Amino acid sequence: MFKNLFKKTDYKKLLADGAVIIDVRSPGEFAGGGIPGSENIPLGSIPGKIKQIKSLEVPVICVCASGMRSGAAKSQLSAAGVEAYNGGSWTKMIPYVD
Repeated sequence: MFKNLFKKTDYKKLLADGAVIIDVRSPGEFAGGGIPGSENIPLGSIPGKIKQIKSLEVPVICVCASGMRSGAAKSQLSAAGVEAYNGGSWTKMIPYVD
């Protein structure tokens, strides 16, 4: 049980293998800066986009401003059968993006 508790996610590998980044901040926040190539789907819109996201058939890394909303999005997506990760703050994910 505790084996995976402190396991670090290899975001660089996930992205190299085709994962996509979904920024769950508001459109206004996203317009103020974001990760190039990321998709802006605000947290409140995730339930209506699950079918579309599942159809991508790739892992999803959720980001936001602090990690709270991305954690909620990760939970919603995981519950729907999507391989999802909480990337936390979008600014901390920048070094993983080429």
